[in-house]
Amino acid sequence: MTGKELLLCCKSTKEGVVVSCHVRPGASATKCEGLYGNAMKLSLKAPPVDGKANKELCRFFAEKTGLPRACVTLLSGETSREKRVLLAGTGLENVCSAFSEG
Repeated sequence: MTGKELLLCCKSTKEGVVVSCHVRPGASATKCEGLYGNAMKLSLKAPPVDGKANKELCRFFAEKTGLPRACVTLLSGETSREKRVLLAGTGLENVCSAFSEG
């Protein structure tokens, strides 16, 4: 993703960065696939059962950004494809670096 694309789906707050996501659970692999409107489009390997996809989403963000898992929180969209995730204690620079192409 480009920096401009990331700025469409990420918002800096005093707690950290809030990322708007559109997820597709049950995919063959967990990965970022670009934008879906003003949200980051993510494929999740986990199925949408018993919160497994939400856990996979948070694990993926923690791994990509280098944050501890405890710093990644699902803010909204527990049962929806549209979700908001808080990456606490980090800035837009870190998120842009983690998800930028190249």
